[in-house]
Amino acid sequence: MPSVCSAHPDVIAASLLLAEELDQPLLLEATSNQVNQFGGYTGMRPADFTAFSRGISTDLGISPDRLLFGGDHLGPQAWRSEPAESAMAKARDLVADYVKAGFSKIHLDCSEGCAGEPAQVSDLVSAARAAELAEVCEAAASDPETLSYDYGTEVPPPGGARAEEGGQGIAPTRPESALATIAAHYAAFAARGLDAAWERAVGLVVQPGIEFAPDHVHRFHLDAPDHLTPVLADYPWLSFEAHSTDYQEPAVFAEIARRHFAVLKVGPALTYAYRQAIYALDALSAWTVPDAESQVPAVMEGLMVASPSSWSKHYDGDAERLRLLRHFSYADRIRYYWTQPAATAAVEYLLNSLGTTKPLPCLLEQFFAPAVLARAEALSATVPDWRRALIYAQIQEALAPYYAASGRAS
Repeated sequence: MPSVCSAHPDVIAASLLLAEELDQPLLLEATSNQVNQFGGYTGMRPADFTAFSRGISTDLGISPDRLLFGGDHLGPQAWRSEPAESAMAKARDLVADYVKAGFSKIHLDCSEGCAGEPAQVSDLVSAARAAELAEVCEAAASDPETLSYDYGTEVPPPGGARAEEGGQGIAPTRPESALATIAAHYAAFAARGLDAAWERAVGLVVQPGIEFAPDHVHRFHLDAPDHLTPVLADYPWLSFEAHSTDYQEPAVFAEIARRHFAVLKVGPALTYAYRQAIYALDALSAWTVPDAESQVPAVMEGLMVASPSSWSKHYDGDAERLRLLRHFSYADRIRYYWTQPAATAAVEYLLNSLGTTKPLPCLLEQFFAPAVLARAEALSATVPDWRRALIYAQIQEALAPYYAASGRAS
């Protein structure tokens, strides 16, 4: 099943509408950088995120019961610049807050080193820390049986490869590495008496050989040998989880699902689709609004240049290359700026200026693909606002292939 990792309200709304149409659950995840006990970069704590998402569901007339919540990269990762002792203390509070807020899928990510440690710690260290956090989760849950755990040590970082990491030649996890990870975590859980929790440790996060970088996508080869499936022979309750599956061809999702990747994470590709829709509407306004002035790209450029911390470590190149990457990169670091007041005001102004009268089809076809227009038309019964329907349709076109991979959508 897809795992939608985003806090953008339009991404959540579009995903919920698709899940409702297909009568499927929506697994919605938040990362430790995005949502934590200090607010994260969204300003939301775990309980705020679940309430926020359920509010969107209610506003759409969709039962909040359709939502499943997952916590992604939960561990010391957000505080890895600190010594391990203080980072782990914060991680313990983090996972307790996630569990108490109703998150039931818990990704324990203790693979990265803290201050003074290697960039990636050993299996033994990662597993010991993961088991420590699982013990906290078990104690924080009103019913621990509702929890499930994902773990791993070869975990692709959130948001795709950075500029210096390229993304070319991504090596899949080796079977012997996966087996060593399983063994280390089993021993660490057993050492803490977490036998029941271990039975619910059902997802192993590995690298299938899929990644995206700021300016290119590392494509999965459908004929690549499947070396990982044999790992599961002695672990019938276990499946794989794939991060960074954004921007792959639809056939890839079905193939890696066949290879026992039960959870396929997607995030930047959905906010990338949102940006595509907003920028298309902005260009459309030049033809439909008298004396229209393009505002959204200029506002977003100003915000990103004024506060470069969310993109500067991920992009490199000369001034022109950086300008283009700020707006159009697959890494989609622009997603960190959409909730700023100036950005929301610019988007709202654009949508209001377009009005409620839908433009001629021949004009819309200049800016939106036929599949997006067809999906927007189908959405019009539940989303009568043509502008919002187009935004949702663009997002759904990126998400629908994930459901189709398991035969849940056409």
